[in-house]
Amino acid sequence: MCKSKIMSILKDIQTRNSVPFLEEPAPSEEEMIEVYKAALRAPDHAWLRPWRYLEVRDEGRKKLSEAFVYAAMKDSDPLTEELKQKLENAPFRSPMVIVLVADIKEHPKVPKVEQLLSLGASAQNILLAIYSLGYGAVWRTGKMAFNPHVVEALKLPDNSEIIGYLYVGTPAKQGKSIPELKIDDFVTKII
Repeated sequence: MCKSKIMSILKDIQTRNSVPFLEEPAPSEEEMIEVYKAALRAPDHAWLRPWRYLEVRDEGRKKLSEAFVYAAMKDSDPLTEELKQKLENAPFRSPMVIVLVADIKEHPKVPKVEQLLSLGASAQNILLAIYSLGYGAVWRTGKMAFNPHVVEALKLPDNSEIIGYLYVGTPAKQGKSIPELKIDDFVTKII
């Protein structure tokens, strides 16, 4: 691989940033095939393939909002009208939402935490691929992540866990500046 291509890839990784304000268009189906190819290159101990993605667009966002409301009603906290409205509107903050679903499998050498980390790595690959195509995204969690009632509402298998939601689209506003971090604050060399 030529040095300029490597530097371009590194630049994309180093400048990727969460974009919370998103609008149409979202990536096309053809573009998303390439994005998912990148996602499927995540580290995967024992080739368990613990990743599943629910791609939610258009009217599917209504189904996701209904799942959020259902989960909130099942949780012990009282569901205020304000919270209900917030949950109903959440999937409509972007033209596409990718639900990150861990397909947890029993394995003697690969604990659940490794499978969750693998899904997290695949999610990062999705974010990087979406950014490299010129789109924006933000990874959201909150009370609807790791919520068994959302899994139930979406009729996912019992071994599923939702680790988060990638909101995807075209940036509607200028992105926030990326802070300069000092490498030495995070790296210790043991020689």
